[in-house]
Order: sequence, then structure tokens, then C-alpha cells
Amino acid sequence: MPPAFVRIDRNVYQMSAKGGVEPCSSMAPARSPKKARQPSLPQFVVKIGPPKLTRFEKARIVGARSLQIAMGAPSFIPMEGGYRGPIEVATAELEEDALPISIRRSLPNGVTQDIPLAALVK
Repeated sequence: MPPAFVRIDRNVYQMSAKGGVEPCSSMAPARSPKKARQPSLPQFVVKIGPPKLTRFEKARIVGARSLQIAMGAPSFIPMEGGYRGPIEVATAELEEDALPISIRRSLPNGVTQDIPLAALVK
């Protein structure tokens, strides 16, 4: 008997009447709902969560961006003086609204909202 990771599930494909192999209906790709276009920033309304950037979101953004900078990504702001380190550069980019990032907030019932960073009050 072959190991469990080598065994092939016999229900994945079924033979068609023409002799070809077709994927089962259970393997049909899921259809995703169309995303509504985001309104422009002056009209943008934050519907989920507070209208400002939370400390957890700020920490996640600064941490992810500082890792990118440490791995060699270029900075979005001009560097004045000497190199200050990736965390300071990422924090300065966040404060100057130079990051093209959107925050995805979700509710337990599955409703999500993508919020541009520029629409949140710092």
C-alpha cells in the first residue's frame, strides 16, 4: 500500500462519455463576487472600525515595511543625512503618507472593507 501522500483520490476526475477526462463538479473554481470600486478619498467613509490607524495596524505596517527596506527595497522618501535604520525609515514613510498601502478590516460575519492608508487619520 502506498503512503498517504502518494495515494490518488479516485473521485477527483471522472470519465466523460466521449472518453476524455474532465474535472468533477466539486472541483469547479469558486466564483468571487465583484468588488465595488472604492470612492475617491474625499468621499471615502470608514464603515468598519475606528476612523484612525490603530496601534496594531501601525505596528504591522512599520514591521512589514522595515523588513522590506532591510532586504534592499528602495525608500519612498529621500534620505537626508546618514542611514537611520529600517525601522526609522519605515516610520518616517508612514508619517509622510508615502506608502501605497490599504488596510483590510473585516467583521466576524465575513464583511470586509479595504481602507486606503491616506483615508485614515494618523
